[in-house]
Amino acid sequence: MPIHILPPQLANQIAAGEVVERPASVIKELIENSLDAGADRIDIDIEKGGAKVIRIRDNGCGISKDELELALTRHATSKISSLDDLESIVSLGFRGEALASVSSVSRLTLTSRPLHQQEAWQAYAEGRDMQVTIKPTAHPHGTTVEVLDLFFNTPARRKFLRTEKTEFNHIDEVIRRIALARFDVTINLKHNDKIVRQYRAVNNEHQEKRLSAVCGAKFVQQAISVDWQYNDLHLHGWLHLPSNINISSDLQYIYVNGRMMRDRLLTHAIRQAYYEYLNNDSVPAYVLYLTLDPRQVDVNVHPAKHEVRFHQSRLVHDFVYQAIITALRQVEQSLDNAPTSTAHTEDYAQQEQSTPLCLTRTASGLNHFHTASSSNHADYKRTKKNNGINKKLIGADIHRLSPLQIAEARTQYAQLYTTLPTNDDASIIKMSPESHSFVDLNNATLGNPVLFPIQNKPLSEKLADTTVNTRQSDNITLKKIGRLLAIWQQYYALAEWGKSLAIISLPYAERMVKRYQLSPTESTLCSQPLLIPLSLAVNTNELEYCLKHNKLLAQFGISISLGRDKITVNNVPAPLRQQNLQIIITQLLSFLSVNDELTHIQLTDWFVEQLVNREQQWTLAHAVQLIGEVERLYPDIAMQPPSGFLQLIDLSESLSILQL
Repeated sequence: MPIHILPPQLANQIAAGEVVERPASVIKELIENSLDAGADRIDIDIEKGGAKVIRIRDNGCGISKDELELALTRHATSKISSLDDLESIVSLGFRGEALASVSSVSRLTLTSRPLHQQEAWQAYAEGRDMQVTIKPTAHPHGTTVEVLDLFFNTPARRKFLRTEKTEFNHIDEVIRRIALARFDVTINLKHNDKIVRQYRAVNNEHQEKRLSAVCGAKFVQQAISVDWQYNDLHLHGWLHLPSNINISSDLQYIYVNGRMMRDRLLTHAIRQAYYEYLNNDSVPAYVLYLTLDPRQVDVNVHPAKHEVRFHQSRLVHDFVYQAIITALRQVEQSLDNAPTSTAHTEDYAQQEQSTPLCLTRTASGLNHFHTASSSNHADYKRTKKNNGINKKLIGADIHRLSPLQIAEARTQYAQLYTTLPTNDDASIIKMSPESHSFVDLNNATLGNPVLFPIQNKPLSEKLADTTVNTRQSDNITLKKIGRLLAIWQQYYALAEWGKSLAIISLPYAERMVKRYQLSPTESTLCSQPLLIPLSLAVNTNELEYCLKHNKLLAQFGISISLGRDKITVNNVPAPLRQQNLQIIITQLLSFLSVNDELTHIQLTDWFVEQLVNREQQWTLAHAVQLIGEVERLYPDIAMQPPSGFLQLIDLSESLSILQL
């Protein structure tokens, strides 16, 4: 067959394959045209799931008589006129394909009357020929588009339509998404002459009403609002907090400059922020709105405009991630500080509502997160993944894994080993995990009965009497220190030490690692710039002490720009890079403001205490990794271990009682 130009009718039907997938696609395109026309009321009437009738009426600006026929022509639009307009699109439609594509596969009637026109006119087009007929008619100001017998002339595509119920569900979802995009527009939906949905227009102060009507009361009761801005980037909306209330996985709505999206980059940033807060069977739920300079985003990359391309994709990804993780962590911290007595619950709720913080809000209905006695507090705490063992992660090269895969691998390694059961009646010592210092086992008061009597000889003599066991076996083998056998009472690890046993304080070991990371190798720590600098409002006292200790902070790799009533954090050291900087920098300012003279060691100690996770649930896999890191950073640790880090246990007395 020779090369030839496709007839316009055939080209329109091919284009319809990209634009018109099902009745829901037609409704989406027509409603977007109504919104671009400035309508604040849209009425949708459908029959048989949209396959028989789709009728959409709006009160927008309308189309004049001279432009009705042109409106049904392919690539005819009033949205753009030049290349500059294409680079900064602010309207929902711009290609001029919707009406032409729909009319090529249906019987389409377009009726409109603008305000300046005394009478209304109607344009009719049908099928492949698309001959447009125009005649006068009666119609109020606005536009009505009626689509009859969709795919009547393309039976091959019509047979792919699903049942009436399925097609209606797709239409209902499109209406829900548009209702969340435009709170100021009234939207009514009728199906087979029955009113199914009525979304009344609301102002900014009553947006929760529309949110509750679309997403349900459960979502609103468990949601927090987020408002995060950096230069031209602005993210706001609602996040659902993980809890014991099941929320539909369909409640995932994100909009870019008012356009509903299913963008993979944004979805990845959201899931990454939610990762440590979700169980295996949980999914994040959210309604988020991202606005940015239209010149920084390309919306012309998908036939149905479901995806966009950002010019600075990494910046947008990190911006969305940081906004969501900050909101979740801030709520988590407020829950940790919530009063435990139900008598003060009401006072705490009132205090939280009065706090000028965008992440706290009073939802319509009961907000369970204002109730300290609710089980939501425990449900929202970070939960460990319970995935099955992933053989691809076990034994994989750690340098080839992403941070999320590394975290999953750690958990799955822990599932390969069992921990020693805790016996509260036969404990070695009375521990105080909340304290900063740990009990010296040599001077500790032993529990009753004594399971592992501790040697009274000095540690140097104990080390001289024993050799390190590095024999490979089925258990975990560590160089120098020996094999870790079990986790004891949550904070300690039992390890083989020659023919004896040793008990290792895991919190002490974690502090050793953090202290090393915060020790400058030369003059200052390696400083890493923040992709999005952090700005904080400060008072005069905090600003004065921040200026006073600015040189000391610079030694830790913290670069701060001082303003009149705020500071901007530009650089932080690597150990702080993944922390919640908004909280830790605020606490740092409070610490600096109460210390006139501050040494490098004192500030290091303070940072160590902030970085240590006091709620760490130690597993054998975590302990192996931690002890391995201690050995790497302190090569001579096995020869001269600090007393707070490791103590040997003498089994000779107990073994002498046992008979072979």
